[in-house]
Order: sequence, then C-alpha cells, then structure tokens
Amino acid sequence: MIALIAHDQMKDEMAEFAQAHAAELSRYGIVATGTTGGRILDVCPDLALKPMKSGPLGGDQQIGALIATGEVGLLIFFVDPLTAMPHDVDVKALTRLAIVYDIPMALNAATAKTLLSSIRDTAAASGG
Repeated sequence: MIALIAHDQMKDEMAEFAQAHAAELSRYGIVATGTTGGRILDVCPDLALKPMKSGPLGGDQQIGALIATGEVGLLIFFVDPLTAMPHDVDVKALTRLAIVYDIPMALNAATAKTLLSSIRDTAAASGG
C-alpha cells in the first residue's frame, strides 16, 4: 500500500502528481490523510483511495500505525519546507517510523517519480 500526504501548501502539487501518475497508483492500495485524500479524489475519482483523518486530527498517526504493521510499504509525503507546521511533532513521528521500518519515503515529486518508476521496474523484472 502507498501512503500519500501533503502539507497545506503542497496539496495542489500532490493532486497534480496523483493525476499524472494515476495509472501507476491504481495498481496499489492507496491511503491518504483526509484533506489530501479529498483533493486527490477530486482529480482522480476512480482511484481506490482510503482517506484517513486529517493529519492534525490523527491521520498521520493512522498512517504511522499502518507503516508499523507492515501495511504501508511506500510513503510519499510532499513537505512544505518554508512553512512552520503546528503539528510538526506528528510529522516527525511519521517520518521516523518510515525510517525505522525501512520503507521508501519521498518528500518531493522528483523522488516520488523515481520511486514509482523503481517499483514498476522491479515488478516488471519479477514478472508482476
């Protein structure tokens, strides 16, 4: 499963990314924090996406739990490096879990494209 999260100033970019890569994303289960998930579904209504709560209301922790249980294997988190986040401790906890459980994590579109391409290439090489 792939988790998609974006800070407020990055939600449009995440929605554009999801729309541009909808065919690739549709091959996986997708979870997203609430507002980000809603924005993605606005542009990709056919994407099988399960929205969690909004990040500040516990969505980050819900996705963190899915990482800890092995259900999320890729985290795409478009981070806004120029705006202070009131729930920054939640964000740090989520990224810490991605590191602890050694899952690929993209913090921007360039890395997310590379990871999606890598997953596709790995699946093709294995016949999947």
